[in-house]
Amino acid sequence: MAARPTTQASLTESQSETVSETTPAVLLTQPLVLVGLMGAGKSSIGKRLASRFGVAFADADTEIEKAAGRTIPEIFEAFGEEEFRNGERRVIRRLIESGGPRVLATGGGAFMADDTRALIKAEATSLWLKADFETLFERVSKRSNRPLLKTADPKATLRELMQKRYPVYAEADLVVETFRVPIEETVDKVYHAVLDHLAREAAPPQ
Repeated sequence: MAARPTTQASLTESQSETVSETTPAVLLTQPLVLVGLMGAGKSSIGKRLASRFGVAFADADTEIEKAAGRTIPEIFEAFGEEEFRNGERRVIRRLIESGGPRVLATGGGAFMADDTRALIKAEATSLWLKADFETLFERVSKRSNRPLLKTADPKATLRELMQKRYPVYAEADLVVETFRVPIEETVDKVYHAVLDHLAREAAPPQ
Protein backbone atom coordinates (compact mmCIF):
# COMPACT_ATOMS: atom_id res chain seq x y z
CA MET A 1 0.00 0.00 0.00
CA ALA A 2 1.35 3.40 -0.94
CA ALA A 3 2.45 5.62 1.89
CA ARG A 4 0.14 8.48 2.69
CA PRO A 5 1.26 12.09 3.06
CA THR A 6 2.39 12.74 6.60
CA THR A 7 -0.22 15.04 8.05
CA GLN A 8 -1.49 15.45 11.58
CA ALA A 9 -5.18 14.70 12.03
CA SER A 10 -7.62 17.32 13.19
CA LEU A 11 -7.66 17.38 16.97
CA THR A 12 -11.40 17.88 17.30
CA GLU A 13 -12.71 14.28 17.39
CA SER A 14 -13.22 13.19 21.01
CA GLN A 15 -9.70 14.15 22.01
CA SER A 16 -9.46 14.45 25.76
CA GLU A 17 -5.75 14.80 26.41
CA THR A 18 -3.28 17.53 25.57
CA VAL A 19 -1.02 16.71 22.66
CA SER A 20 2.66 16.87 23.48
CA GLU A 21 4.71 19.10 21.22
CA THR A 22 7.61 16.68 21.38
CA THR A 23 5.87 13.51 20.25
CA PRO A 24 6.85 11.89 16.93
CA ALA A 25 3.61 12.51 15.01
CA VAL A 26 5.53 12.17 11.75
CA LEU A 27 5.87 8.44 12.34
CA LEU A 28 2.15 7.72 12.31
CA THR A 29 0.84 8.27 8.79
CA GLN A 30 -2.48 6.41 8.91
CA PRO A 31 -5.07 5.52 11.55
CA LEU A 32 -4.03 3.15 14.33
CA VAL A 33 -7.11 1.08 15.18
CA LEU A 34 -7.30 -0.64 18.56
CA VAL A 35 -9.34 -3.84 18.68
CA GLY A 36 -10.11 -6.26 21.48
CA LEU A 37 -12.80 -7.35 23.88
CA MET A 38 -14.60 -5.08 26.32
CA GLY A 39 -12.33 -4.35 29.24
CA ALA A 40 -9.12 -4.62 27.23
CA GLY A 41 -8.37 -0.94 27.82
CA LYS A 42 -8.83 0.34 24.29
CA SER A 43 -10.17 3.75 25.31
CA SER A 44 -7.91 4.46 28.27
CA ILE A 45 -4.79 3.23 26.50
CA GLY A 46 -5.84 4.82 23.22
CA LYS A 47 -6.12 8.30 24.71
CA ARG A 48 -2.65 8.12 26.17
CA LEU A 49 -1.21 6.56 23.03
CA ALA A 50 -2.64 9.35 20.88
CA SER A 51 -0.97 11.88 23.16
CA ARG A 52 2.35 10.07 22.81
CA PHE A 53 2.09 10.16 19.02
CA GLY A 54 0.73 13.70 18.88
CA VAL A 55 -2.44 12.80 16.98
CA ALA A 56 -6.18 12.88 17.61
CA PHE A 57 -8.02 10.21 19.55
CA ALA A 58 -11.49 8.98 18.68
CA ASP A 59 -13.65 6.41 20.44
CA ALA A 60 -16.06 4.69 18.05
CA ASP A 61 -18.60 3.97 20.80
CA THR A 62 -18.62 7.62 21.86
CA GLU A 63 -19.08 8.73 18.26
CA ILE A 64 -21.95 6.26 17.80
CA GLU A 65 -23.68 7.66 20.89
CA LYS A 66 -23.22 11.21 19.60
CA ALA A 67 -24.63 10.31 16.19
CA ALA A 68 -27.62 8.46 17.65
CA GLY A 69 -28.31 10.80 20.56
CA ARG A 70 -28.58 7.71 22.78
CA THR A 71 -26.30 5.59 24.92
CA ILE A 72 -25.20 2.23 23.58
CA PRO A 73 -27.41 0.30 26.05
CA GLU A 74 -30.35 2.46 24.88
CA ILE A 75 -29.53 1.71 21.24
CA PHE A 76 -29.45 -2.02 21.97
CA GLU A 77 -32.73 -1.84 23.85
CA ALA A 78 -34.57 0.28 21.28
CA PHE A 79 -33.21 -1.13 18.01
CA GLY A 80 -31.29 -4.34 18.76
CA GLU A 81 -27.72 -5.39 18.09
CA GLU A 82 -28.05 -5.53 14.29
CA GLU A 83 -28.96 -1.85 14.01
CA PHE A 84 -26.17 -0.95 16.42
CA ARG A 85 -23.69 -2.84 14.25
CA ASN A 86 -24.90 -1.02 11.14
CA GLY A 87 -24.31 2.32 12.84
CA GLU A 88 -20.94 1.12 14.08
CA ARG A 89 -19.85 0.28 10.53
CA ARG A 90 -20.83 3.73 9.28
CA VAL A 91 -19.07 5.57 12.08
CA ILE A 92 -15.84 3.59 11.79
CA ARG A 93 -15.76 4.08 8.02
CA ARG A 94 -16.22 7.83 8.48
CA LEU A 95 -13.47 8.05 11.08
CA ILE A 96 -11.01 6.06 8.98
CA GLU A 97 -11.78 7.74 5.66
CA SER A 98 -11.85 11.30 7.01
CA GLY A 99 -8.11 11.48 6.46
CA GLY A 100 -4.94 11.73 8.47
CA PRO A 101 -3.52 9.65 11.30
CA ARG A 102 -5.37 9.18 14.57
CA VAL A 103 -5.77 6.54 17.24
CA LEU A 104 -9.20 4.93 17.07
CA ALA A 105 -10.65 2.71 19.79
CA THR A 106 -13.32 0.35 18.48
CA GLY A 107 -16.02 -1.66 20.19
CA GLY A 108 -15.42 -5.34 20.85
CA GLY A 109 -17.55 -6.52 17.92
CA ALA A 110 -16.39 -4.05 15.29
CA PHE A 111 -13.48 -6.09 13.95
CA MET A 112 -15.78 -9.10 13.57
CA ALA A 113 -17.59 -7.47 10.63
CA ASP A 114 -15.98 -8.59 7.37
CA ASP A 115 -16.35 -5.24 5.63
CA THR A 116 -15.03 -3.25 8.59
CA ARG A 117 -12.10 -5.61 8.99
CA ALA A 118 -11.27 -5.31 5.28
CA LEU A 119 -11.42 -1.51 5.50
CA ILE A 120 -9.11 -1.46 8.50
CA LYS A 121 -6.65 -3.79 6.79
CA ALA A 122 -6.61 -1.61 3.67
CA GLU A 123 -6.57 1.85 5.24
CA ALA A 124 -5.14 1.54 8.75
CA THR A 125 -2.86 -0.33 11.12
CA SER A 126 -4.71 -2.62 13.53
CA LEU A 127 -3.54 -3.51 17.03
CA TRP A 128 -5.14 -6.15 19.24
CA LEU A 129 -4.97 -5.45 22.97
CA LYS A 130 -5.07 -9.03 24.19
CA ALA A 131 -6.01 -9.71 27.81
CA ASP A 132 -6.75 -12.87 29.77
CA PHE A 133 -10.16 -13.80 31.15
CA GLU A 134 -9.48 -12.79 34.76
CA THR A 135 -8.27 -9.33 33.76
CA LEU A 136 -11.23 -8.72 31.46
CA PHE A 137 -13.88 -9.92 33.87
CA GLU A 138 -12.45 -7.94 36.76
CA ARG A 139 -12.72 -4.78 34.66
CA VAL A 140 -16.11 -5.33 33.04
CA SER A 141 -17.78 -6.46 36.26
CA LYS A 142 -17.25 -2.96 37.66
CA ARG A 143 -19.50 -1.42 35.00
CA SER A 144 -23.15 -1.99 34.15
CA ASN A 145 -23.19 -0.63 30.58
CA ARG A 146 -22.22 -3.85 28.77
CA PRO A 147 -25.33 -5.02 26.87
CA LEU A 148 -23.77 -8.29 25.73
CA LEU A 149 -23.06 -9.32 29.32
CA LYS A 150 -26.62 -8.83 30.57
CA THR A 151 -27.15 -12.59 30.72
CA ALA A 152 -27.82 -15.18 33.40
CA ASP A 153 -24.13 -16.15 33.41
CA PRO A 154 -21.88 -13.21 32.43
CA LYS A 155 -18.71 -15.25 32.98
CA ALA A 156 -19.84 -17.93 30.54
CA THR A 157 -20.87 -15.25 28.05
CA LEU A 158 -17.48 -13.59 28.26
CA ARG A 159 -15.72 -16.91 27.73
CA GLU A 160 -17.89 -17.58 24.68
CA LEU A 161 -17.04 -14.16 23.26
CA MET A 162 -13.33 -14.85 23.78
CA GLN A 163 -13.56 -18.20 21.99
CA LYS A 164 -15.43 -16.67 19.07
CA ARG A 165 -13.55 -13.42 18.69
CA TYR A 166 -9.93 -14.12 19.61
CA PRO A 167 -9.15 -16.05 16.38
CA VAL A 168 -10.44 -13.05 14.39
CA TYR A 169 -8.63 -10.47 16.53
CA ALA A 170 -5.46 -12.46 15.79
CA GLU A 171 -5.66 -11.15 12.20
CA ALA A 172 -4.62 -7.70 13.46
CA ASP A 173 -1.29 -6.30 12.28
CA LEU A 174 0.00 -6.17 15.85
CA VAL A 175 -0.81 -8.08 19.02
CA VAL A 176 0.17 -6.77 22.45
CA GLU A 177 -0.67 -8.73 25.58
CA THR A 178 -1.84 -6.61 28.49
CA PHE A 179 -1.76 -7.50 32.16
CA ARG A 180 -2.85 -6.03 35.47
CA VAL A 181 -0.02 -3.51 35.71
CA PRO A 182 -0.01 0.31 35.92
CA ILE A 183 -1.56 1.71 32.76
CA GLU A 184 1.46 3.82 31.83
CA GLU A 185 3.53 0.62 31.73
CA THR A 186 1.07 -0.86 29.24
CA VAL A 187 0.97 2.34 27.19
CA ASP A 188 4.76 2.34 26.97
CA LYS A 189 4.73 -1.30 25.84
CA VAL A 190 2.13 -0.62 23.16
CA TYR A 191 3.86 2.57 22.03
CA HIS A 192 7.16 0.81 21.43
CA ALA A 193 5.46 -2.11 19.70
CA VAL A 194 3.93 0.37 17.25
CA LEU A 195 7.25 2.14 16.75
CA ASP A 196 8.94 -1.18 15.98
CA HIS A 197 6.20 -2.04 13.50
CA LEU A 198 6.47 1.33 11.75
CA ALA A 199 10.24 0.97 11.53
CA ARG A 200 9.90 -2.46 9.91
CA GLU A 201 7.30 -1.13 7.47
CA ALA A 202 9.56 1.77 6.50
CA ALA A 203 12.68 -0.35 6.08
CA PRO A 204 13.77 -1.00 2.49
CA PRO A 205 13.29 -4.58 1.29
CA GLN A 206 16.30 -6.83 1.71
